[in-house]
Amino acid sequence: MLSYDVVQWGKPLEKIERATPVPKGTEVLVQLKYCGVCHSDVHIRDGFFDLGGGRRLPMSERGMVPPVTLGHEPYGTVVAAGPDADAVPIGADRLIFPWIGCGDCERCREGLDNFCMAPHMIGIQRPGGYADHLIVPHARYLIDASGIDPVWAATLSCSGLSTYSAVSKLKPIPHDEWVAVMGAGGLGLSAIGMLRALGHERIVSVDIDDSKLAAASEAGAAATLNSRKSGAAQNLKDITHGALYGAVELVLSGLRKGGKLIVVGLFGGEIKLSITSTILRAITIQGSHLGSVAELQAVVALAREGKIKPIPIETRPMSEVSRTLDELKAGTVIGRVVAEV
Repeated sequence: MLSYDVVQWGKPLEKIERATPVPKGTEVLVQLKYCGVCHSDVHIRDGFFDLGGGRRLPMSERGMVPPVTLGHEPYGTVVAAGPDADAVPIGADRLIFPWIGCGDCERCREGLDNFCMAPHMIGIQRPGGYADHLIVPHARYLIDASGIDPVWAATLSCSGLSTYSAVSKLKPIPHDEWVAVMGAGGLGLSAIGMLRALGHERIVSVDIDDSKLAAASEAGAAATLNSRKSGAAQNLKDITHGALYGAVELVLSGLRKGGKLIVVGLFGGEIKLSITSTILRAITIQGSHLGSVAELQAVVALAREGKIKPIPIETRPMSEVSRTLDELKAGTVIGRVVAEV
């Protein structure tokens, strides 16, 4: 099998050839067709996450030692299964849930693999989807996404799932209140779509790129704001009448009393927080990390029912995955890029 691996942190991925793995036990072998290219892989390729204040989280502390195969948005055809695997759809195309836990802890038994403290995530602790074959540890992580464009389906296991889980934490959203989405890249556009699917229309998209803000308007944002232009803070107050109900990855200053901030993107940095003003304004700040198998199934159902729409997606050969990561790092990608095997 072929894969594109991080051999040295911070360097372009290298093409590697190795034996195609044979599934054991409950494992399933998938021949990949597509894999979404996610912005978090930019940081993983660099070898660390920026924690803010000059601090870093090395990938070695997440169980990653080069060579590693990234890619956590895989989609492909089930071609083989281990002797202990049950009800495996051999020959069928499946979306793969990548956020796999240890399988033994209380969180995993609850179906919340993404909250496992000893994860075995695809594309992180386990080999990922920047390859032509992939081992999945159990058939329960295979999601039937039939009826959906497979290129779009590949992006649902991360950007779709993460934004669905994040905006769900804002519920119930009063119909006449404003919600802000910071960033109009692939994650931001997905968040707009998810808010619309929940029936919310008063969405303001905030970014520094007018072309991305145009995409946000097309995705359904009721208002847009370029935060680099003069008077941006006042313009935000004017749009929202000085009172944001909720925000996804936005600064705290715009939130009304009782407002909610949901932090999703792993772009790095830190939030400077006034304890007094947080208390006096009764603000809720919550991180949202990925989502569960059940939530991914809900996202797929929304897509199948037409309640969410595809964001702009470009398909490129898997051999161009390093270039794609470079462009994501530079911020020049509108929407998402999906690598085709």
